[in-house]
Amino acid sequence: MTFEHVTVLQKEAVDLLAVKEDGIYVDATLGGGGHTGVILSKLTTGRLYSFDQDEAAIAFNKEQYRDEIAAGKLVLIFDNFRTLKRSLEAEGVERVDGVLYDLGVSSVQFDQGDRGFSYNHDAALDMRMDQRQELTAKTIVNDWSFNDLVRVLTRYGEDRFGKAIARKIEQRREVQPIETTFELVEVIKEAIPAPARRHGGHPAKRSFQALRVAVNDELGALEDSLEQALDLLAVGGRISAISFQSQEDRLIKQMFKEKTKAPDLPRGLPVMPDEMAPDYKLLTRKAIKPSEAEQEENHRSASAQLRGIERVKDATKD
Repeated sequence: MTFEHVTVLQKEAVDLLAVKEDGIYVDATLGGGGHTGVILSKLTTGRLYSFDQDEAAIAFNKEQYRDEIAAGKLVLIFDNFRTLKRSLEAEGVERVDGVLYDLGVSSVQFDQGDRGFSYNHDAALDMRMDQRQELTAKTIVNDWSFNDLVRVLTRYGEDRFGKAIARKIEQRREVQPIETTFELVEVIKEAIPAPARRHGGHPAKRSFQALRVAVNDELGALEDSLEQALDLLAVGGRISAISFQSQEDRLIKQMFKEKTKAPDLPRGLPVMPDEMAPDYKLLTRKAIKPSEAEQEENHRSASAQLRGIERVKDATKD
């Protein structure tokens, strides 16, 4: 199979890791293997562990990087990145020099119509990144309560018509189940006033994003994984994280801020003692965004934001 995916902020994200040729690194979101390939090109005696919960991505990269895998330079891990610490411990890894995240859905997942991610393809309501899990978008749309639907659509999709869409879904499913993406698109369009449908892109965009985030517990998984990644970093180790939606970026920004915030100094203390200094420092005061040229070449990159953090001391040695 082909796995054509345009990697966003490829150079910038890897540059932020400052890869050492003998280091231990993690690509938490393997996808089409774009970032994995760049990291591998910088390693000599180092090793890279690349995670993905999508079986298609694992299968594609097993073939694409078969030589690096055979040489022991690359290890593919077929699992959600929220298992980061446990999966790495199983490989004998206790510390890493860098972790890269490229969040969201890959172009391949969007473009494979039968996966149910896209409102442009008619398919069963699925949206699972990991086909081994039971929960699908169809279950959420047809079985979850009105209040839970409102919560998903407004919290994860930031949709001002979330309540109206949830009410329309509730009315439609009482007549017959909503089975396909196009059936859901029709319901969403009916719920949104005509003037609002003429602006801001496809009327189903926010709802489909919200359902995908809920199906895959994307924000919960990200929070779990980032906490583990921060703990796993060796001194000088870095995290480079690309997000494509505001909730992800806010979560990353907040978690990085919490780790790098200095404590309030006692009154009259002129200099912060080393033992009170934060264990981490920000690498990006403001998020790095794709260049105009990259945005023109790949319109899906427009919402991308890159943030980085570095561990500067080991708390266990204080």
